[in-house]
Amino acid sequence: MEYFKKVIKFAIPYKRFGFLSVICNIFYALFSTLSFLALIPVIEILFDKTQRITEAPVWNGWMDAKDYISNYFYYNVSERVAQDEIGALIYICIIVIVLFFFKNLFGYLANFFLTFLRNGIMKDLRDAIYDKLLELPISYFSEKRKGDTISRITADVNEVERSFLSVLELIVREPLTILFTIIAMIVLSVKLTLFVFVFLPIAGFLISRIGKTLKRKSKLAQEENGHFLSIVEETLSNLKIIKGFNAENRLRDKFQNSTSRLRKILNSLINRQKLASPTSEFLGVFVIVVILWFGGQMVLVEGTLSAATFIAFLGLSYQILTPAKQISKASYSLKKGDAAAARILEVIETESTIQDIPNATEKTSFNTNIEVKNVTFSYEKDIVLNNFSLNVPKGQTIALVGQSGSGKSTIANLVTRFYDVNKGGISIDGIDIRKITKKSLRNLMGLVTQDAILFNDTVRNNINLSNENASDEAIIEALKIANAWEFVKDLPEGLDTNIGDSGNKLSGGQKQRLSIARAVLKNPPIMILDEATSALDTESERLVQKALENMMKNRTSIVIAHRLSTIQNADLIVVMQKGEIVEQGKHQELLDKKTVYHKLVEMQSFE
Repeated sequence: MEYFKKVIKFAIPYKRFGFLSVICNIFYALFSTLSFLALIPVIEILFDKTQRITEAPVWNGWMDAKDYISNYFYYNVSERVAQDEIGALIYICIIVIVLFFFKNLFGYLANFFLTFLRNGIMKDLRDAIYDKLLELPISYFSEKRKGDTISRITADVNEVERSFLSVLELIVREPLTILFTIIAMIVLSVKLTLFVFVFLPIAGFLISRIGKTLKRKSKLAQEENGHFLSIVEETLSNLKIIKGFNAENRLRDKFQNSTSRLRKILNSLINRQKLASPTSEFLGVFVIVVILWFGGQMVLVEGTLSAATFIAFLGLSYQILTPAKQISKASYSLKKGDAAAARILEVIETESTIQDIPNATEKTSFNTNIEVKNVTFSYEKDIVLNNFSLNVPKGQTIALVGQSGSGKSTIANLVTRFYDVNKGGISIDGIDIRKITKKSLRNLMGLVTQDAILFNDTVRNNINLSNENASDEAIIEALKIANAWEFVKDLPEGLDTNIGDSGNKLSGGQKQRLSIARAVLKNPPIMILDEATSALDTESERLVQKALENMMKNRTSIVIAHRLSTIQNADLIVVMQKGEIVEQGKHQELLDKKTVYHKLVEMQSFE
């Protein structure tokens, strides 16, 4: 119930719908009980003439209100029967119909208002998870399976809707129905009611024994669901490799092993859950049979209970069965939903390790330099950068080169504050970037990565990601600078052409030029290029390199390069090894030294 309380906090903006639903449920429970009580005088007056009242009752105060209301109804019906028995029967039938009509009307209205509450909670819950996913640092997702994260925002949220929020329909209605029914039963016969309640705790105990393992098995099912979604995500992302290495059977076995485990867990879970309904129904019918035996003696042997009252009592007793059964099912739902809610709240309540400090600076311009000073950083235990320092003056292009694993891309991740340094600091214009708001910091930077990250959308919407109000003229100008307009203008719908999932309708070079155009349209003073040409063929590289040169004019650029031919004109080339600078200088200066950089150039000349 701890997680249920946290989830129900999302209902606060929709509390007016909950209030209206509660009111309607009160009337539903009331009319539900009255519809059975109305049968008593009907049966007694129609079939037992001795029960008819010929004198109008007199009001003697609230202490006798029950007898007055009962006698007045008897008197009213008796008068009608005396005048016209068929008419009286029609009158009584209309009363019963009206009572049942209002019962069902208020039942519908209760669910009508609850729909807005329920769907409002679900919307806000999904929004909260998605907002948190956008807020959390990249380091969080490097430790998580994508499929598991997708499972939490889909399957787990749906489980909360099925489990927790379905309980909202019952949380007022069924207890009130039981309460009003019990009150009516006590009014009819205290002795018989007490006899009934001897058996209810026994039934409740037997039902509760069934649900003890539901929460544990639900958590296992949701974790396994996340695992097989991860396999699906990896399969869709890597189909070329799977097919190219004929690994279909291996992935098929992996997936089927996961779904087999899920099947076993669900078989056990669902069978145990389904046991609740027949168990509660059987126990309920058993209680009814016991009432028949005990109450029958009161009618036939003792004569302390009228037949009509006993029939109504039986109806009321049976009426308890449905809400009792629903409540028992709801208890199982709560146990299942508890596990799903725990996984959802684990995401929502995760604190981001990269946050703006109070009163962080809004940086709107870049004036002097970027300084990386004595930075040490490790992703886990292995140190990636060790006491690293670098100065990037405004307007200059600084290239970082070195073998894979030397820490080049880590610099880009730290400068953009995707990660925070372990030691040392990075500053812009003398201000530590941890004292600058993340939004304003990233507004100063344009990013082009090795993998062109594009969305399943139009060319226009991919380019104007940072400026959705950009005019077509501005977008086309950015595309021209990126050498991309030459192919975009020939697409079937031009700027409005959908480029497919991850831009897969385009070639590698075309995708990269679109990502460059996106950075150009943003028009930031600082550009960070993370191996932007390493995945391209020679012709595409030439076009992209030309686009990069156009883009870097009059800008400060940090270029992480794999292909050294692309950074020969850099103002400073920094050669890195194992997180440290081993040499730096201009292209020709480093060649003349004939050390590390020279060896790297020679190695690439033979590629």
